[in-house]
Amino acid sequence: MSPYAAEFIGTMILIVLGSGVCAGVSLKKSFAHASGWIVIGMGWGLAVAIAVYAVGQVSGAHLNPAVTLALAFQGVFPWQDVPGYIMAQVLGAMAGAVIVVLHYWPHWKETEDTATKLGVFATGPAMDHPFANVLSEMIGTFIFVLALQSIGANSFTEGLHPLIVGFLVVSIGLSLGGTTGYAINPARDFGPRLVHYLLPIPGKGASDWKYAWVPIVGPLLGGSFGGLFYQAVFKGYASPAFWIMLGIIVIVLLVTFRFSRTYKSSITNKLTV
Repeated sequence: MSPYAAEFIGTMILIVLGSGVCAGVSLKKSFAHASGWIVIGMGWGLAVAIAVYAVGQVSGAHLNPAVTLALAFQGVFPWQDVPGYIMAQVLGAMAGAVIVVLHYWPHWKETEDTATKLGVFATGPAMDHPFANVLSEMIGTFIFVLALQSIGANSFTEGLHPLIVGFLVVSIGLSLGGTTGYAINPARDFGPRLVHYLLPIPGKGASDWKYAWVPIVGPLLGGSFGGLFYQAVFKGYASPAFWIMLGIIVIVLLVTFRFSRTYKSSITNKLTV
């Protein structure tokens, strides 16, 4: 199996099990309906662990463009392989979302709320605040990549490493996921969101493309900086990319902070008209 095929299959498994638990908890007439955030957090953590077990020996199981970019910026993953990995991850996420749609087919019609249906596929903010939303995704993915590499520096009983990574995802979900739904993975959000947009899911609403940039920009910047931070602090080498990425993050946060103030003012003015 090629590494690209492995990334496709691994990301597909990730979404089948991850979006699958969201569907089970969210959609009506499912036995898991309304079982709560902890079930979703555990489901996503186990989804990551199983996906890593499935393809880790073939591709390294990035399953996430933020991880792929972080490793490329560190110089331990070839840049020429980055586009292929990211494409495979996005397509795998789309394939996984299609499987979830089919698996829960009769439940979509039974669930009236359009936002609930979208939440099976894509993340969204608990509070609509662009600056805070981007910052949240940056922090979550920064912690994910930093901790992921720290875990990799330890020795575990053979076969235990993917399970520890799964627990990391559970921890991030329970501790940091309540703000934006912790995408921490652009492919995990964009691929299924695109499937939601394209497929004739009964009673679906809009795919909320105005928010879709947040779970792409936040994780890519946060994850890339997480890898560079690990290299600088734990390995003692602060590359030029570290400072460049830090500068980009500061600029993005300043721009989104200014946009958030303008956005909030426009919303307030509409409400008072």
